[in-house]
Amino acid sequence: MERKQEVLQDVVIKFAGDSGDGMQLTGTQFTNNTALLGIDLSTFPDFPAEIRAPIGTLPGVSGFQLRFSSDNIYTPGDTVDVLIAMNAAALKTNLSALKKGGKIIVNTDGFDSKNLRLANYPDGENPIENDSLSNYEVIKMDVTKMTREALKDFTMGMKEKDRAKNMFVLGVLYFMYNRDMENTIKFLKEKFGKKPEIYESNVKVLQAGYNYGDTTEIFTTTYSVEKAKMEPGNYRSIMGNQGVSFGLIAASQKSGLPLFLGSYPITPASDILHDLSKYKNFGVRTFQAEDEIAAITSAIGAAYGGSLGVTTSSGPGIALKGEAMGLAVMLEIPLIIINIQRGGPSTGLPTKTEQSDLMQAYYGRNGECPMPIVSASTPADCFDAVYEAVRISVQHMTPVIFLSDGYIANGAEPWKFPVSEELPPITVKFKTDLGDMEEVFQPYLRDEKLARPWAIPGTPGLEHRIGGLEKQNVTGNISYEPENHQLMVKIRQEKVDKIADYIPEQKLDSGPEKGKILVLGWGSTYGAIKSACAEMQKKGHEISHAHLRYVRPFPKNLGDILKNFDTVLIPEINNGQLIKIIRDVYFVDAKGYNKIMGVPITKTELVMKLEEMMRD
Repeated sequence: MERKQEVLQDVVIKFAGDSGDGMQLTGTQFTNNTALLGIDLSTFPDFPAEIRAPIGTLPGVSGFQLRFSSDNIYTPGDTVDVLIAMNAAALKTNLSALKKGGKIIVNTDGFDSKNLRLANYPDGENPIENDSLSNYEVIKMDVTKMTREALKDFTMGMKEKDRAKNMFVLGVLYFMYNRDMENTIKFLKEKFGKKPEIYESNVKVLQAGYNYGDTTEIFTTTYSVEKAKMEPGNYRSIMGNQGVSFGLIAASQKSGLPLFLGSYPITPASDILHDLSKYKNFGVRTFQAEDEIAAITSAIGAAYGGSLGVTTSSGPGIALKGEAMGLAVMLEIPLIIINIQRGGPSTGLPTKTEQSDLMQAYYGRNGECPMPIVSASTPADCFDAVYEAVRISVQHMTPVIFLSDGYIANGAEPWKFPVSEELPPITVKFKTDLGDMEEVFQPYLRDEKLARPWAIPGTPGLEHRIGGLEKQNVTGNISYEPENHQLMVKIRQEKVDKIADYIPEQKLDSGPEKGKILVLGWGSTYGAIKSACAEMQKKGHEISHAHLRYVRPFPKNLGDILKNFDTVLIPEINNGQLIKIIRDVYFVDAKGYNKIMGVPITKTELVMKLEEMMRD
């Protein structure tokens, strides 16, 4: 049959189904396929907190949102063009995000009486049979039946056959968007090559889905999106946690320090442990400890011994690491503490995103315990940001907190990866002998950065005492002197403040240097703020955007930038944390925009807020 070909500029697809329907895998494969074509993209995976949520229920819905475009994009999209709903619960959960006139591809088998009841639809009401979806284009497919038909000659059980449903849907979408399936077939070969029946069944169903799209008269139009106009270079699709892993490996190689990760699994940080465990060829050592305290203290031991010590966690685990973090501050040794933030408090929303741990990073330890804080803004930015955290840590002899969150960690975007020669150097100087001015080793004799020397245990003549008790200035001996304690507290704070002399000044991301409103952000709000400011600037408004990587200490010129604007707006996925710090440090009456729903702030929300502020 003759089909119309249509070129689209921007598409948002949401894959949604039960947590066992493979929607994350389907979305990831379509994402990788998109990246190979050089199309810009942004993703937002969304999955239940339960390991196996009740089948067919609203809390059990797993989703994966993908936006791809021939233009540069910075968010996974505010509204959805195409919704794939594998059951009634998936439709009910995600329908509000679908734009009017959008497509709904439904698996009709997921809308039987049992699924409708589990999704809390009233008795006798079926949304794909009545007129409740009249504002949308509904494409009905019995995916389960057609998957079983494609596998009728396979000997595996029905349950095993049904697991391939996601491949049927993926095949249909590959047809709809004029895609080649080879990258997914290659992936299946690598994943299931040692299990021939599973590999062959998945490929068979993938091809069946493609052929169904090609032979049925339902799809009268196929679509394509042109390659994005991006800066020339080598690109790959990268997720935030992958970016962290690669950044740590790069920093290890450039500094010459062996990388040691001491970690205890926790959502959404566990993937860093999984990723780094694959890179033993780079001298990476990973240790899955029995608990969070053992994880960080093992990393402290590794750092004391001359390694790049790293520990990873999320908010609840960071709370447990608090005393050991104080030990690392007291010892003044390099250590990277990675917090992939999630909704809290306590267990909270373990699979949902939040920027709720900034105050914890600033103040969440006993005593005066200052630590530098570096924040990543996007999945690709994780590489550069964690690399910079390592540089600060080893050159200033201090533990550093690195902040990401679930949105960044699990999201993906194209990454133009650097070659080794392009990376800034990370110079490490171990103390190897006594200097001309020393008769005995002085472990707290400081340089111009106020950093103490890094002496490896066992170096002749450099023996020194360690521990969590207060140190005497210069000698490092235990001291209970009140004056010495105050001096050491002040020095440790001054050392962190002095880092501002060694980091870049803050730059505006967009907009005029002076104007009506400055939107100041940090972390994963970057894409929404950038997109909203761009839209307002096109309308002629004097609105600018600045985004922080260095959250403690702030860049030296940040105060001057803030004073150049009539109003400062700080959007955050929390109840207002950066805003409190900004008000305290700079005496600026900043305004907040806060969202605490476990989902990112959208561009549309911010545009409405900025328009309201301009009217006022």
